[in-house]
Amino acid sequence: MVLTIGLTGGIASGKSTVSAMMRQLGLPVIDADEAARAVVRPGEDAYRQIVAAFGPGILQKNGDIDRAKLGAIVFSDEAERTKLNAIVHPAVRRRMLAEKEELVRAGAKTIVLDIPLLFESGLTDWVDKVLVVFVDEETQLRRLMARNGFTKEEALARIRAQWPLAEKVKRADAVLDNNGTIEETRRQLLAVLETWGALEK
Repeated sequence: MVLTIGLTGGIASGKSTVSAMMRQLGLPVIDADEAARAVVRPGEDAYRQIVAAFGPGILQKNGDIDRAKLGAIVFSDEAERTKLNAIVHPAVRRRMLAEKEELVRAGAKTIVLDIPLLFESGLTDWVDKVLVVFVDEETQLRRLMARNGFTKEEALARIRAQWPLAEKVKRADAVLDNNGTIEETRRQLLAVLETWGALEK
């Protein structure tokens, strides 16, 4: 019986840090963001569909998609975001499920699916347990502005494009409070994984 853990949070909540901790503990992590980057590489089906939908103006000189340009289009326009998601999400899902099947065949006992939009995309039925990484909104805003060089408005637009963290917390099987130190977060993570029997003895 494979235990599938859905790891999620909000933008700049520290989910990637927790994901890295889980990898260090030897748990296989399938990352939705990595899958999303892979499916939009030149030559991929989703890449061709995106260029057809948004035009060659979103490409860099080397032919890669300019994520900043595309982001600027879709974050300010709900209809454009929906159009992009309709192309990218199915491709990402196919890739993630294929990776999961491979891990199951290889005998993995616990698999982590790192999916930022786990709730928004309605993928909770993919997982047995949901682990949410939480920070208060002030911390989230501050970290996002510092990390990406966003103005307050740009940062808020990205935060509001996702469900509020408080809503995700209500639906989680466990919550990691990431307002403190990395060590405090690690202790919480170990306790949760222990409870779920996720770490191989």
